Formats: sequence, C-alpha cells, structure tokens
Amino acid sequence: MSRVIQGRMTHRYDGELVVFHIGMQINRWWRPDLWWPAFVAMPRMLKELSVDPDSGLLGYQLLLGSGGPYLVQYWSSIEKLYAYASDPAQQHRPAWAAFNQAARRAPGAVGVWHETFLVERAESVFVSTKPMGLPKATALVPIARKHDRARARFADGETRVEESPATV
Repeated sequence: MSRVIQGRMTHRYDGELVVFHIGMQINRWWRPDLWWPAFVAMPRMLKELSVDPDSGLLGYQLLLGSGGPYLVQYWSSIEKLYAYASDPAQQHRPAWAAFNQAARRAPGAVGVWHETFLVERAESVFVSTKPMGLPKATALVPIARKHDRARARFADGETRVEESPATV
C-alpha cells in the first residue's frame, strides 16, 4: 500500500501529454450478461499496456462515477493512443467489436464514452496524499517557493524543484 507523501507536491513532465477519460455507464444493472464483458475488458487492456514500456501509457487513475467505472489515463502521445486503439493484435480492438455487437442486441443497456485532451500545459498540487494522478504517471516533485500558487505554476508553464535538497 502506498504511503502518504507529506508536503506540497506537483508534477514534472516534458513532452507531449495526452489526458484520456474513458468510462462506461451501466444502464441496466440487472443485465450483467450485457455489461460484464465490457466491464472486464478494461483491466485486460490496462495490464497489456502497463507491461509494455513502449505503449505510450504513462499511468492511470480508476474512479467510480454515478453510472459506472471511469478511468483517467495519461499518454505520451496522441499517436500512441490511436495506434493502440486501432491495432487488431491488441486487446482494445476485439473488445470494441464485441461491445458493438452486444450494443446492437440490446440498445441502451450499457454505454461507453471517452474524451481526449492534448495538453499544452498542466498545473497540479497534491498536499499530503498518496501518489495519484498526474504526478504518479509522470514525476512527483516538491513545489518550489516561487511556484507556491497555482497561477504561478500555470503561468510559468513548467514545474521547477527548489534549489535546496528536498526529500520525498
């Protein structure tokens, strides 16, 4: 189990950053035969991506929304995200085909959604939390004095570590 990181932390990351939100909405809970296959497909995809350092997946955070599971993923490039989604040899493509077949048999029983963001700059703050979110997917660093405020971190466009040694 992860330990709580004391102090004010942020993230550091250089390069293209894609934030991908994806989820499913279970509209007929009493029909697991319709939503269960889609539900169990995502862990297999995450495992496949996590063991491949060239996949482009930097990390993810699993949440539970009002209608079902919700996943925030961090990717190193939009091209790697699209390459994974369209590769028939990977888990996503067959899972997507199976979902579409099931959706045609029982329209409205389960929904899926996603949003993709190509991020030019990102600001974050994590105070006394376990590693999570963007810093867990990239690099966790202490907040420097000159970047104490969100406005300063965002305006600067990058996160810098204090000159004095800090331990995490």
